[in-house]
Parts: sequence; structure tokens; C-alpha cells
Amino acid sequence: MRTYYFKAKFSFAAILFGALFALGSCQFGSKKNARKPADTLQADNAAIDTTVYGTCGEGTAMHSLELITDAGDSLQYMILESADGQQDVQGGLLVGDRLAVIEGKGPDNERVAKKVVNITTLLGKWISLDKNFDILEDGTVRSNVKAESNPWTSWKILNGQLLLNKDTFDIVKLGKDSLYLENKQGIFTFKRP
Repeated sequence: MRTYYFKAKFSFAAILFGALFALGSCQFGSKKNARKPADTLQADNAAIDTTVYGTCGEGTAMHSLELITDAGDSLQYMILESADGQQDVQGGLLVGDRLAVIEGKGPDNERVAKKVVNITTLLGKWISLDKNFDILEDGTVRSNVKAESNPWTSWKILNGQLLLNKDTFDIVKLGKDSLYLENKQGIFTFKRP
């Protein structure tokens, strides 16, 4: 009788242990699943870059742009003017220069360059009262001020805006010797040394 009682107690303990193990596994699995929507949500909130990159082609004129994309395609864009006669072309258009183009559709459904950023013009050394940095072709930014507490270290164009680390700027004006960037804190002016 005693052996039967021991076997029953042992079997009960084994079943209880198995049930606890199964419950623990289910809870662990549900935690994994609970994290997955958060990861998906993060991916959904990430901005998708609609910028088209390439070089300025020989077919570029005053109101038209030929872009030879990084994939080798030749795209034609109309460059429209605003009501005050301005075009949103930052840095100029020079054949062979690297460009970032934000495209849209015109009144007759033609391909339009809503904003053009000349990356070749953007590259190089820029200074202001408190900043002195180089924008390099490989996507890095080199600070030339040793005492700077929060230097920019990377850059990219995302949907027509300039991202310096996590700071997002609208490019108000880009010329060969001047750069005006704007965000919520105001307008920042840089020049070539």
C-alpha cells in the first residue's frame, strides 16, 4: 500500500511539474507575441524615404531636369515655379552633380520635381558661430570643434529634409557658400570658411 501511495504521489508531482512547465512556456510565448506588435508598430512609424537619387544629366535645362538614377534609368522631370517665381532647387543644377529629388505629379499628371537638393554642393566644410563641421560623401559628419558637447556624426536626405543625427532640418537655401537650415528651434546659418 505504501508503494502505491508513493507512486501516486510521485505521479501527481510529475503531472503538476509538467503542467507548471507548460504554463510557463505559454506565458513565455505570449510575451514574445506581446513584443511583436510593438516591433511592427515601430517599423510602421519609421519614415519611408521617397527620395530619388542620381546624377544630373545633360538634358537638364531651366525648367526641366534629367536625372540618371542610381539604377541607371533616365528620368525627365518638370521643375515648376511657385507663385513668386521661385523653384525649390537647392544647390543648383550642374551636369554630373549628385542629386536628391522629391517627385510629384503636375497639373497634367506629368512627373514633377517638387524639391531638388544638390548633394555635391551640400558636401564639404561648413561653419557658424558655434559649429565647424565637414559633411562627407559616406554619410558621416566630422566635427572640427573638440569642445562641442553634442557633435553631429551622420547625415542623410530623407524626403527632402536633411537629417543630422536625429535632428531634422528643412533646407531653406543651399548655395556654393551658404546653407540655411530650419527646424522648430529656428533658422541656422552656415557658410564656407
